[in-house]
Amino acid sequence: MKFLAITLIVHGPHPVTGVRKPTSDRFREVLDNALLAEELGFDGFGVGERHERPFISSSPPVVLSHIAALTSRIRLFTAVTTLSLLDPVRAYEDYATLDHLSGGRLELIIGKGNGAAQRDLFQVTPEDQWDRNAESYEVFRQIWRQDKVTAATRFRPELKDAEVWPRPLQQPVRVWHGSATSRESVDLAARYGDPLFSANVSNTIEPYAELIRYYRERWEHHGHDPAAIAVGAGTAGVYAARTSQEALAAYRPVFEGNLAFQEKLGLEPVFTTLEDFVERSSALIGSPQQILEKAHRYHEQFGHTVLHLHADAGGLTEIQHRDSLALFQSDVAPVLRREIPDPPFAWGPVLAEPAPEPAPESETAPEPESETALAPAPVPADR
Repeated sequence: MKFLAITLIVHGPHPVTGVRKPTSDRFREVLDNALLAEELGFDGFGVGERHERPFISSSPPVVLSHIAALTSRIRLFTAVTTLSLLDPVRAYEDYATLDHLSGGRLELIIGKGNGAAQRDLFQVTPEDQWDRNAESYEVFRQIWRQDKVTAATRFRPELKDAEVWPRPLQQPVRVWHGSATSRESVDLAARYGDPLFSANVSNTIEPYAELIRYYRERWEHHGHDPAAIAVGAGTAGVYAARTSQEALAAYRPVFEGNLAFQEKLGLEPVFTTLEDFVERSSALIGSPQQILEKAHRYHEQFGHTVLHLHADAGGLTEIQHRDSLALFQSDVAPVLRREIPDPPFAWGPVLAEPAPEPAPESETAPEPESETALAPAPVPADR
């Protein structure tokens, strides 16, 4: 199993103190968390994309490029790239550039995107958002694979023998499809044989498990090898401590602060107590053994081989956050790596197969065996 740390770069009041830090400090925190993730041995670091309050993740290529310059090993994810809002040509240019700068460490998770405000900002309607997402992805994947692209498009100017630069480093970049509640993203992923990432952070396990089962059905319907499926899944929160009592005590102020914020916004919470949240949500809060048991319970339903954790402290102190992630990596991750397989592909740059090298010429010509061997070879007609 592989592990990602992901941030949506929420920039709201602290759930416990109510204080909101300056924007530059919040970005600095993201960079520090990326460095921490690499230091602790995480396999990937993801940055979301949202174009509305309270998020400041409107430019993931810029943030990830800075992270690429500060790190050397960890793979860099988007979570998610909202292709329904973007010009696929411009998105390709940004991400192909980032992929070169990072040495082929980029992976994309794409999705339609949520939120009415960002949809209005880009003048995208709910009726055409799925169609825009599918069209943008189809153009995007063509550009990544072809030197010249022709595409009859509805939502951007048509492409006719278009060349888009720079040409890619990874051939192609791996694209995951983010899935929350609808089947459209699942259908798109299965059609193209792409991996799926479940955004299983808001509800209980059942609706997400149902979508993943549907994904597996559609995958086989499209003729793909079932052994090649890769599924990722998320967590609604994380706090690892030596005992369950310590974990609950530390996380309770965070949960209660988030609950009060939801109620202030007029949202009806799915989980109204910390105990219910720990039991029925995807949150991994407790002792290492409790977290292992819950991770396996979710794996039985999802069959996932990649797991994401929150990169942000999210109301915990910096020390609590660091100690929690360190304990997860020392006592939980090694067990899950041993007991749950990795995705069915190499965890590294997706590069084209190198062309075979020509056989070396003999230093001395062989002795002719007959007069026929001495005859000159026929000259091709086109010379």
